[in-house]
Amino acid sequence: MLSVAQYDYIRTAHRAYGKKIKQIARETGHSRNTIRKILRGQYRNYKVREQQPYPVLGQYLGIIDRWLEQDKESPVKQRHTAVRIYHRLQQEHDYPGAEVTVRRYVREARLRLGINKNSGVFIPCDPQLGQEAEVDWGNCVAVIDGKRTGLKMFCMRSKGSGKHFVQCFPCERQQALFEGHIQGFEFFDGIFPVLIYDNLTTVVQKVFRGRHRQLQEDFLKFKSYHSFTSRFCNPGQGHEKGGVEGLVGYARRNYLVPIPEATSLDELNQRLLASCMNFGEHRMAGRDETVQQLYEQEKQFLLPLPEVPFSNIDTWTGKVDKFATVHVDKNRYSVPTKYACRKVSAVIYVNRVKLYYGGKSIASHRRLYGNNKWQLDPLHYLELIQQRPQAFDSARPIRQWRAQWPECLESLLERFRQKQGDTKGAKEFIWVLMLFKENSRADVLNAVERALAANVSSSEAVIHILRNAQQKAAPCIKPLENWLRLPPADVSIYDQIGGDL
Repeated sequence: MLSVAQYDYIRTAHRAYGKKIKQIARETGHSRNTIRKILRGQYRNYKVREQQPYPVLGQYLGIIDRWLEQDKESPVKQRHTAVRIYHRLQQEHDYPGAEVTVRRYVREARLRLGINKNSGVFIPCDPQLGQEAEVDWGNCVAVIDGKRTGLKMFCMRSKGSGKHFVQCFPCERQQALFEGHIQGFEFFDGIFPVLIYDNLTTVVQKVFRGRHRQLQEDFLKFKSYHSFTSRFCNPGQGHEKGGVEGLVGYARRNYLVPIPEATSLDELNQRLLASCMNFGEHRMAGRDETVQQLYEQEKQFLLPLPEVPFSNIDTWTGKVDKFATVHVDKNRYSVPTKYACRKVSAVIYVNRVKLYYGGKSIASHRRLYGNNKWQLDPLHYLELIQQRPQAFDSARPIRQWRAQWPECLESLLERFRQKQGDTKGAKEFIWVLMLFKENSRADVLNAVERALAANVSSSEAVIHILRNAQQKAAPCIKPLENWLRLPPADVSIYDQIGGDL
């Protein structure tokens, strides 16, 4: 191959120094015809071959083409790679050539056969403001109330402005999906006319060829109530909603690193909401305005929120069992023991379960997810345990509560038992626990600590300390200002009453 330096030497030697072609050919080793071509024209590299010969691979080209043709009927993720073809040629046909030759031919053959056409190539888009949003789920981990918990992250992103909304839920159930939409619509202060999804089982009942989908009936009701249009990606083509796919990773890296700790899921979601509100002071590539400025402009294109919010609840009716619990969604929730064997109803929210008897609210619990879990409120069982004090130490509600209550309650229980015996001391201690029904936790614990300091050993003393502290804390009633008052009394006239003695 003739280098540029040789081309420069030949032309300079002939034109600047007047050397003959014969002399230059002797000095460089090139033929006279080559020297003449160089002197007549510009520098050119070797001409690329129009057809690459494959002397060793040639007899295997038909086999490779046949395998690639068969790949058209195979799933995308189960097609031949060039390396797999090379290994098959070695194992099945004793191919003696190099792997790089196979790679080069497979690359050319795929282009010629139209396999992986336009793979990895995307169309630059400029979405309109307030027209489309993308929805997706992601996985994350957080420490909730001291326990490491796996959560599902609901993400909604505007394609036009890039503004996004993120909240965490215990699961990906349909009710959680609806709740994420409702909160997202409130965050954006409107409803996007078109929402784009994967083929979620909570949304799609059946996927047909092309774009047609059979929707779940409840999702169809939800969609119709909010008047938006749903659009779905092709199966296995999540990149068709790449904006929200990227949001899932962005939210994990920026909102949930390091792993957040919160006392409740509501507290964690409040932090996420604040992060979403503060997002948007930057400009996306190709945009002249910030995300927040575009978001303010797109509000006018959103559909208005319904006057009456969608009722995202489930209902249940059943009978309380002998343990004063009801089975709701494969888990147990307690009610006061006096409602045992009665028929009650439940209103099931995403994060709460509320129980009613005759229209009266009798219990409210944090919702459990999973199977055969128990959510017991110890206050529901105190009257029954007081009637059967020997069950105090083994009662599941008390054992669960006892694992979490402060040391002062344990000390008070021990004092009562030392002074009055195990059975009577437990009954006396239950009277103290009943104070949590109608008084704040802080007030009761403060009274217990003061009772311990005063070395008292009866529930009446704890109740007296609590009531006395509440009376002192009650605000004094101040006289009203600018209120008409009677003139002061003239008491001197009382000296004349009764006459002279």
